[in-house]
Amino acid sequence: MIINLITFASLLHKQATIRTSHKVVLNELEKYFTVNFVDYKDLGKLGNDDFKILFIATGGVERMVTQHFELLPRPTVILADGIQNSLAAALEISAWLRNKGMKSEILHGDLANIIQRIHILYKNFQAQRTLSGLRIGVLGSPSPWLIASSVDYLLSKRRWGVEYIDLPLERIYEYYDKITDEEVGAACAAFASQALACREATPEDLLKAMRLYRAIRMLCEKENLSAVTLSCFKLIEQTGTTGCLALSLLNDEGLLAGCEGDLQSIFTLLVIKALTGKAGFMANPSMIQIRTNEVVFAHCSIATKLVERYIIRDHFETNLGIGIQGIMPTGEVTIIKCGGECLDEYYLSTGTIIENTNYLNLCRTQIRVKMNTSTEYFLKNPIGNHHIVIPGNHEEVFNEFLQANICKRTE
Repeated sequence: MIINLITFASLLHKQATIRTSHKVVLNELEKYFTVNFVDYKDLGKLGNDDFKILFIATGGVERMVTQHFELLPRPTVILADGIQNSLAAALEISAWLRNKGMKSEILHGDLANIIQRIHILYKNFQAQRTLSGLRIGVLGSPSPWLIASSVDYLLSKRRWGVEYIDLPLERIYEYYDKITDEEVGAACAAFASQALACREATPEDLLKAMRLYRAIRMLCEKENLSAVTLSCFKLIEQTGTTGCLALSLLNDEGLLAGCEGDLQSIFTLLVIKALTGKAGFMANPSMIQIRTNEVVFAHCSIATKLVERYIIRDHFETNLGIGIQGIMPTGEVTIIKCGGECLDEYYLSTGTIIENTNYLNLCRTQIRVKMNTSTEYFLKNPIGNHHIVIPGNHEEVFNEFLQANICKRTE
């Protein structure tokens, strides 16, 4: 792990004096990290992939920092041990940056806490760099009922570096029509052999769904996509199948895929993977019980890696194609949703899966979650419909990252 320590010091102090004066904190940093000492005048020589911390070595450097405003990392991390009026200068700089709308943080005090904090900040930095440059394929268009889940493509790219690419469904059909049943027969047999059961779906349904999966994967490879969100219902008219199986298998492979053309949820899935390396279960909050603080989340597609066993079903709303009824392990989960047209809002909570339900009038995969925060959020202040469920407690990691990127938490 490499830290580029951008040193700001008054011209009255020599470099050798700076190293000697701050040897306690600098020696501690060098125990854990590779530290590159960079003069502030050389800040422009570093790239976006270089992790940077401003080292305020003395007082009287406030104006130097403001003169390099455009080159400062965002968010800005400032290290100041207090020697030679460095903390006083850091406070003034931090306040100035905040007035300019920039997120900043001062590292000061206990050395062990500083080291631990740098590890967290570096992980956030890596996640940001992972997101930057990713391409999300919007296959078709968002479902018309997602009236609160739109995203401004330009502003989201400026904010996160993520690019949304509109692709017509006809591109999928071109690949789909060329794939034969024989080409996917073995994959269908393997998928069926691992299922706990197969209920409404037929072998023909499975062949069509697997052909669709292959077609979408081929398009993703052609367009260099890191994620896709699919206009599922429009596919049915042309192919006679749904995208549930395709989305499940793509998520298993690490190519993130979401339902219904939901632009906000697919970005949420990318954030989850960047921070945890995991896929998530995109679902509808389908039943809410305020008295017991429970929510039933349900959808017809889930990555098979997230479940203990799965049953091959048909799609709930249309009774066509392939739907997946996954049996998720009980235990702690995190529920998250990034929202807003600029992707600058989020909901975040934890809870516990207490059972897998089997209601006849809901989507196929169903989990009942005992929430650790009030379920009234869903009824009084929801960001939208779809929310993402991830096994494990990742609240601190997500909150840290989204707060660092000046996102507003909705509760």
